[in-house]
Amino acid sequence: MLLLLPLFFASVAAFNEKFDILNDPNEVIIDFAESRVADMSAIQALNKITERYQNVGKKIHLKHLSPDCRQLLKNAEEIIDVNIVEDPTYGVAVDKV
Repeated sequence: MLLLLPLFFASVAAFNEKFDILNDPNEVIIDFAESRVADMSAIQALNKITERYQNVGKKIHLKHLSPDCRQLLKNAEEIIDVNIVEDPTYGVAVDKV
């Protein structure tokens, strides 16, 4: 599943509706290439959804998390598999005079 909007308190309900835990495959990949984990509500939503999958023997993989998003999720690393191989590196545009 490719997320196109940031995951934050106002988008958590819509995020949760996208999953069908019993009918989804044993491994589910959430791609954050076009999104970000923005706040504690997002972290709680990811922790809750990964726990629900774990309870039925399935696993969530998160791809393309920026370094700051990975840092936010560090406390959940035992239940969330963070793919750091394909994560993008974001630069900052600066004006040169």
